[in-house]
Amino acid sequence: MGLVRPLASRVSGRPLLALIGAVYVALAIGWTIGQLIDGEMLVNLLVVPLMVGTPGVVLILGAYRLPQTDIDSDFYRVVGRWCLASIGAIIGVLVVYHVQPADDLSNPRRSILILSALSSVAGFGVGIHDARAKTRAREVAKRNRELRRVRAELERSNERLEQFAYTASHDLEEPIRMVTSYLSLLEDRYADDLDEDAEEFIEYAVDGAERMKAMIDALLQYSRVETRGEPLEPVDLDEVLATVRKNLEVQIEESDASIEPEALPRVLGDRGQLQHVFQNLLSNAIEYSEDEPPRVTISADREDSMWTVSVRDRGIGIPAEHQESVFEVFERLHAHEEHTGTGIGLALCKRIVERHGGDIWVDSEPGEGATFSLTLPAVSTRHELEPSHWGN
Repeated sequence: MGLVRPLASRVSGRPLLALIGAVYVALAIGWTIGQLIDGEMLVNLLVVPLMVGTPGVVLILGAYRLPQTDIDSDFYRVVGRWCLASIGAIIGVLVVYHVQPADDLSNPRRSILILSALSSVAGFGVGIHDARAKTRAREVAKRNRELRRVRAELERSNERLEQFAYTASHDLEEPIRMVTSYLSLLEDRYADDLDEDAEEFIEYAVDGAERMKAMIDALLQYSRVETRGEPLEPVDLDEVLATVRKNLEVQIEESDASIEPEALPRVLGDRGQLQHVFQNLLSNAIEYSEDEPPRVTISADREDSMWTVSVRDRGIGIPAEHQESVFEVFERLHAHEEHTGTGIGLALCKRIVERHGGDIWVDSEPGEGATFSLTLPAVSTRHELEPSHWGN
């Protein structure tokens, strides 16, 4: 195609295709007129006009319809170059064939005219395919650049947010500790001079400061899910559940809770983060079980490459209008006096599960309990063999 680039660069794209098409239409007409003048009958001349003029019309119509295709206008010239290359190639073949001593063409001009016209259409088809491929490659490259840019911006934003959360938590913890310390000191030193109202006010203030510290710690943990997590590796959920039950041993004994798990699978995950998820779900299931002894069942089902793990309780349930919002930060359905918590626990669970490529949701009816379900990636043979290759 290098020989045709100078011509194609001067008259490129749609004008070049239209010009080639017009040349073949003109040659078909000129050939017919010339043969009639020489006395040939019209019925014997239809082959050449049809086989030369039709490709010309195809090229003219193709040039007209190019803007209606998905081809980028920058690559119209590619189609023209392929047409010229095809014409040049077939003419070169015919010339070589014609000059051979033992071979000759009975009518070389007619052969060149017909075969070059047909080859131009073949070149047009190849050019359309090539131009479309280049257009798609450019679109993919553009999308990849945009994705890389967005990812870089998100990474910078996450770094700034994490730094802000760390700085804020560090700076706020000190005054909170000071408030708590001085309130405790005030209560100890002047205990004999304080009436019941004053003692109650101090208790409220200390409780508020402690809850503020818990919220700050939870926010810091929420901001670090992506950047401070461990690489994903095979994790035995039975072992995770055993650790969680040990951590919640006091709460389980005090509430006389019954935890009934099925055999749980091995999944690809961050052990520490998954432990936090199950500890939060079990703690909530016990917390929101009203007056009767809590009963929590845990089951798992596999679908394709994902495990769905469900934690079901028989507690107070969640109204349908709040079943999505409970996973938002600071979303609380109950006052602090009714149920403790920071309002970040389920939001943190959602972010952890999403980091694992899964999803989390709740199905519930008020008064009939709730079932929290989450999907986690199953462990494959490849993960077992190369666990260290799987990270954030």
